[in-house]
Amino acid sequence: MISLLIVDDHPVVRDGLRGMFGADPRFEVVGEAGDGAEAVTVAERLRPDVILMDLRMPGTDGVAAIRELAKRGVPSRVLVLTTYDTDSHVLPAIEAGATGYLLKEAPREELVRAVEAAARGQAVLSPAVATRLLGQVRKPAPAPLSQRELEVLTLIAQGSTNREAAKRLYISETTVKTHLLHVYAKLGVNDRAAAVAAAFSRGYLKSQD
Repeated sequence: MISLLIVDDHPVVRDGLRGMFGADPRFEVVGEAGDGAEAVTVAERLRPDVILMDLRMPGTDGVAAIRELAKRGVPSRVLVLTTYDTDSHVLPAIEAGATGYLLKEAPREELVRAVEAAARGQAVLSPAVATRLLGQVRKPAPAPLSQRELEVLTLIAQGSTNREAAKRLYISETTVKTHLLHVYAKLGVNDRAAAVAAAFSRGYLKSQD
């Protein structure tokens, strides 16, 4: 029998999953949680075989909970069950340590097979997510930011205008704009705020900058 912990901030979703798995003798629903922080506490105590984890929840979200579970050495397999399949959701969850990633629209039979596979430690991905990840693998790696581009971006992150950055780096304002356009292209963003956010998330900039 596979023990399950259901994590979702919507009670009706938890009730539906509990009813589905509770009626199947192959599974035992040992607990529920309404957010990531509660999930970590309950999982650490109950040590279920599989955790069905939503991602978008108030407070501690699913990705943060997955990271914390790994940090604490909780051996449970985490199977993400969510409505989101964008890169900003899929990749962080997989990188954090999720065993699988399914969408809530998945048929019952697919979800049951996924939980069984996750309990065995096998990776499980919905077709849409698998296609997205393959696209990421096949995509050529972006060129790294140059030292000058990093200098420009660091000043922008600190609140400098293009003119101020140009003055501090002893280059023209036009050159600053050119460097920023190169940064946007390399990071796959369209504006200054997104460039700074992407640079922090990818480790180009550190909080002390």
